[in-house]
Amino acid sequence: MNHFELQGGELACEGVPLSRIAEAVGTPVYVYSTATLERHFTVLRDALTDQGLKDPLIAFAVKANSNVAVLRTLAALGAGADVVSEGEVRRALAAGVPPERIVFSGVGKTEPEVAFALEAGVAEINVESEPELHLVNRVAQQMGRRAAVAIRVNPDVSAGGHAKISTGKADNKFGVSFSEAERLYATASNLAGVRPVGVACHIGSQITELAPMEAAFSKMRGLVERLRAEGMGLERLDLGGGLGVPYFNQPAPPSPADYAAMIGRVTKGLDIQLAFEPGRVIAANAGVLVSRVIHIHERPEGRRFLVLDAAMNDLIRPAMYDAYHDIRPLAPRPGEPLAYDVVGPICETGDTFTRDRLLPPLQAGDLVAFMTAGAYGAAMASEYNSRPLVPEVLVKGDQFAVVRPRPSYDDMLERERAAPWQA
Repeated sequence: MNHFELQGGELACEGVPLSRIAEAVGTPVYVYSTATLERHFTVLRDALTDQGLKDPLIAFAVKANSNVAVLRTLAALGAGADVVSEGEVRRALAAGVPPERIVFSGVGKTEPEVAFALEAGVAEINVESEPELHLVNRVAQQMGRRAAVAIRVNPDVSAGGHAKISTGKADNKFGVSFSEAERLYATASNLAGVRPVGVACHIGSQITELAPMEAAFSKMRGLVERLRAEGMGLERLDLGGGLGVPYFNQPAPPSPADYAAMIGRVTKGLDIQLAFEPGRVIAANAGVLVSRVIHIHERPEGRRFLVLDAAMNDLIRPAMYDAYHDIRPLAPRPGEPLAYDVVGPICETGDTFTRDRLLPPLQAGDLVAFMTAGAYGAAMASEYNSRPLVPEVLVKGDQFAVVRPRPSYDDMLERERAAPWQA
């Protein structure tokens, strides 16, 4: 469910017509619904707690949507943060996420990043390789600290909506193999600068079946049991995220209730705190990208190009992942649907959102919304072709606020300077 609905024949976000935001802020623009963010988090949280889980840590994946206002909305509900860089740690802290609810993941942490995370007091650092384990140990010792770490394990289970977002196969870069997990956990137990607190996994994103998750989680349970049998303590099992969302042309993914019930079955009797790293399932349907039609270019051979002011630099998922986004006119016109190739103004053929999409009749100046754009939309945007970074707006009830303004061209140019010899 989301809170983007037709009201009086016009698409609105909660109590605010999207056209009102477009006129005030300009297009393209991302718009997020507070009510949807809150609902998706609480539905997932309640589904997990209904299974009797022991104080689950739900750490929102900041990479999905890193806007501080969005993070603040979730932090107010008790969400933690799953982060993969110092910048994301700083964003989570700025949003009011308690450091003891921040999980630091990622395969290429640097010494300064590790030091910053330890100084901040994050809950755990998910260690993804043996060299990284020794790096964390070295930094922690230099600081006179003992870092809480979890060993991220690659369970060799394939999942995810695209090869580029599958992270749990043996040939993916993430985590350590099962064959070395027990040895590395034992090694960590004997290092002066780290304190192993658990194990972690994350097998992919946009997963629409429970079977691969259940297979991975069952393997992780077995690992916990073996480590405990060897006398090693484990406080936390981090099961990652990845639960998919409906992108309107795909089968409905499992519900949070079904997901939680599976986890309850797999972990029954394990007596361990579980951690989760959801991102897309909370944020995707909570956001849309609003764009304006520049013109319609019809070719004699029959192709009809719908040219928008949004481009691949604003929403790169279609170009990068062949991703599907439902496209809806803000004020649908009557008439038979027409087939459009929906494109942006970037100077690349890859700047194509979709081909032969049937849409209601459209004209220059009309506004459209890309649905399910709240995750991996603005967070992956760029200024390619020297296009200003797309702004973001948060809606609550009948109010809206710009939570990241569109930079001016002067703002963009002021970040750069001539070399001394060019003066």
